Amino acid sequence: MTDRRTVLKTFALLPLAGCATTQPTAPAPTTTTSAPPVRHDALFELEKKFDARLGVYALSNSGRTIEHRADERFAFCSTFKGLAAAAILHRNPMTHLDTVVTYTEADLMKSSAITKQHVQTGMKLRDLCDAAVCYSDGTAGNLLLRDVGGPAELTRYLRELGDTETRMDRVEPAITEATPGDPRDTATPRSLGTDYQRLVLGDALPQDKRDFLTDLLERSVTGAKRVRAGVPQGSRVASKTGTGDYGTLNDIAVVWPPGREPILVALMSSRSAADAKYDEALLAEAAAYVVKTLT
Repeated sequence: MTDRRTVLKTFALLPLAGCATTQPTAPAPTTTTSAPPVRHDALFELEKKFDARLGVYALSNSGRTIEHRADERFAFCSTFKGLAAAAILHRNPMTHLDTVVTYTEADLMKSSAITKQHVQTGMKLRDLCDAAVCYSDGTAGNLLLRDVGGPAELTRYLRELGDTETRMDRVEPAITEATPGDPRDTATPRSLGTDYQRLVLGDALPQDKRDFLTDLLERSVTGAKRVRAGVPQGSRVASKTGTGDYGTLNDIAVVWPPGREPILVALMSSRSAADAKYDEALLAEAAAYVVKTLT
């Protein structure tokens, strides 16, 4: 005689076994792997040579890239001025550039080489764009920011461009402090470079406004010893520099080598000491390597 408990256990297990046989087999998890980024030993050697941290993001028109610390944060310093001019162009008709902006001597600072000459009369926005982008006049940069609506509004504009990294928190001259580890007023070479790529080579601005901004960047006089010094003779260069404490040297440029496609060259750098000396040859040599590699 079969034990009653054994029978009950047998029947209790039958439904579970049936369910188990109808459960679909889960597919094995799939993994995707991407090729590791190319290591550019020449850029590490430049860091050793100049005792500096160097960030590089370069992009050719055909999509080839060079990346070295491309997603690390650096203080952007005066490179914001081209972006502020772009924000004004984006949000206003070209006639807005004829607006006269007034200011006082209290707005002036050490870098106000152009604006200090026009305190009594004020300056048109188009001339402030020229002073800020071509000559990196700090007061002009702050007045462009004022027209945009302040640092937070410039950051908002960059988000509209698709830049999720660059953030502006303060104005000149505080942004030049460039304290290591301070996230304020920082960007990555990739984010800042991509902004300028979209503005100069992309369609972020209509043609007339893009031409106005590009002309400013091409006439800039502050980067003669940086990217411009490292590219082939006869190259066309549109760039905006930035300089700050801790040896901070930046240059964001679009380069048209003779007979070649344009190349975005975003270079950012810093050193460990607050009063570290500047050596612009770091950026010139980095630019030379980038252009040689991508052409």
